[in-house]
Amino acid sequence: MEKRLGIYIHIPFCAGKCAYCDFYSRVGKDALMPRYQKALLSHIREAGSQLEGYIIDTVYIGGGTPSFYGASRLVELFEALKKYGRVMVDGEATVEVNPDSISYADMVKLRRAGFNRLSIGAQSANDGILKSIGRLHNFAKVEETVENARKAGFENVSLDLIYGLPSQTREDWADTLTKMLALKPDHISAYGLKIEEGTALWPFKDSPFIPDDDLQADMYLFAVDMLGRYGYRQYEVSNFARRGFASRHNLKYWQMGEYMGFGAAAHSCVSGQRYSCVADLELYADNILSGKSVVDHAESVTDFERAGEYLMLGLRTTYGISEEEYYNIFPCKFDNARQILEAYVKRGWMVKNGDRWSFTPEGFLLSNVLIGEILDAQTKQRMSIVSPWKQEGEDVYQFSMFSKRPGEVQLFHGIT
Repeated sequence: MEKRLGIYIHIPFCAGKCAYCDFYSRVGKDALMPRYQKALLSHIREAGSQLEGYIIDTVYIGGGTPSFYGASRLVELFEALKKYGRVMVDGEATVEVNPDSISYADMVKLRRAGFNRLSIGAQSANDGILKSIGRLHNFAKVEETVENARKAGFENVSLDLIYGLPSQTREDWADTLTKMLALKPDHISAYGLKIEEGTALWPFKDSPFIPDDDLQADMYLFAVDMLGRYGYRQYEVSNFARRGFASRHNLKYWQMGEYMGFGAAAHSCVSGQRYSCVADLELYADNILSGKSVVDHAESVTDFERAGEYLMLGLRTTYGISEEEYYNIFPCKFDNARQILEAYVKRGWMVKNGDRWSFTPEGFLLSNVLIGEILDAQTKQRMSIVSPWKQEGEDVYQFSMFSKRPGEVQLFHGIT
């Protein structure tokens, strides 16, 4: 069976910096776009030998603001992937866009190139809140963007929303959800505001205008209930989708699939190796174009680390975890973890369906703490010797929850 790979490309350019954003992005660096593009194309070309053993079934271009970078550049990157890798025709190819920097003509260009999913940074339907957090669009622009996306042929449209924004009330959040649902997106991401040091909101983290934890929890539970009633199934702590529209690329992260990243600050996990690129667009471009390494950090992933990641990532999803799958990765007793999971069920934080354990919405609210307790329990129960049936250096079965696609895999032809 041929291995599947996800590709992530990071575009660090933005027209403006949002007050809450702590992702690696730069403002006022438009003049560096051509050089950065040259570096990305060179990086993809150099990775051709690594891509040979894989079928690329998901592509995700994020940022920053990819739509601000320009549709023509994004198409050029996609064509390079088709040339140097085997990209599935019916794979998932996503571009993040902001309503203020994407036109109908851009969407047509992206769709014709093979992109089939748009992730639109809507955030709120309240124009006052949008302005206060540094967004450059209003809700009318969100409506126009969704309408244009449908006209351009996109049948998979996602909206990104944030709750817990400054001055946001329960009523305002309900109004945002109502208005966004009226646009009939296929997927909705709803993230709770987390104020990070170094962002414009950091000095106001203790302001009474920032919704407290209890209010954020109310907003979250309201969203889970409302989106569920409208047919958007929660499949991850912050993500909801109509049937068949869960993000296949993001599921790679949560289900321990392999992915390769290009661009400043991009991360990769391939063949048991995890590495990241330097979070500096100038240094990234300079090093790529001069033949130097852009790896900032690299490490091998041990079986025990993979087992911990299986628990941590799997419990972010409503598909959850199973004892058998855990044991296939790392043969360690599950008694301590099982006792904790059973206790969580009694508290209403978790449910068990068959052999699978997963959090309830109330459990997701506490998931950082609860997952920590489970990981700690398994660390204490870690086997101290290598099992007799596993010789040193022998590969361990890598668990995968990706659905198997019947029939022949169809690829984009290489384009010169």
